[in-house]
Amino acid sequence: MEKPLILVTGGNGQLGNELKQLAPAYPQFNFVFTDIDNLALDNFELVEQFFSEQNPAYCINCAAYTAVDKAESNRDVVMMVNGTVVGNLASVCKKYETKFVHISTDYVFDGESTVAYKEDDQTNPSNVYGESKLLGEQLCMKEDPSSIIIRTAWVYSSFGNNFVKTMMRLMAERPELNVVSDQVGSPTYAADLAKAIMDIVASGKWESGIYHYSNEGRISWYDFAVAVKNLIGSRCIVHPISTAAYPTPAKRPKYSLLNKEKIKTVYAVTVPDWENSLKECVEILIQKPLN
Repeated sequence: MEKPLILVTGGNGQLGNELKQLAPAYPQFNFVFTDIDNLALDNFELVEQFFSEQNPAYCINCAAYTAVDKAESNRDVVMMVNGTVVGNLASVCKKYETKFVHISTDYVFDGESTVAYKEDDQTNPSNVYGESKLLGEQLCMKEDPSSIIIRTAWVYSSFGNNFVKTMMRLMAERPELNVVSDQVGSPTYAADLAKAIMDIVASGKWESGIYHYSNEGRISWYDFAVAVKNLIGSRCIVHPISTAAYPTPAKRPKYSLLNKEKIKTVYAVTVPDWENSLKECVEILIQKPLN
């Protein structure tokens, strides 16, 4: 009997690469990883043709426009990639009876909460990126209500560009750094998120809806930077600053904590502590050149 095929879009991104690393641990599935070079998701005819020929059992959509500040001046492109494309993918998944997992973000919220966000809390994005991701969620559930959406936050990995790698590079180059201390959340090691997704896929049960996933704990970006500094033994001095002192084109949420009870209860997903996961990632990065 042929193994079920898992299509992973955005295969060259942080999460896509972590899923590639994890794939050999799931020999009961075949995987195909695509990116813009070999499957342009905005070419709907091409996507339809791919599904018709390959008939994937699962589609994990890791593809997204994630340049939050650039999104402010590229609204049409961002809405297309993070919104329209997701709706089309969901529609095709429904047609071919493909189980759809879509990755979303804490940015669908405005960050004004004081308690961890639950899946059914009121959304109210405060920047274009957040608006586009919310549109993607809405179109996803409209086109294929049997989809699973996983919202995550502060994603980093040993692959791609992210806060941890940026901090390691800057700490090697500069004697001092300023890092925002009044934005609170919990980081997500993409390797842990990849494992959570595969736990769901391999569980044999499918409960559609929205889920939240990030690592355990509560920190600021400043705390995150200090933790990186300590792990690499840097002498760089890290100064806490306010959001107001570091203006960016896109407004960032002050509060990004996600409540993970639902994913733990429904899928018995283990959520590692942020400190242990960061240590694991930094150890990998120390062994390889920063790019």
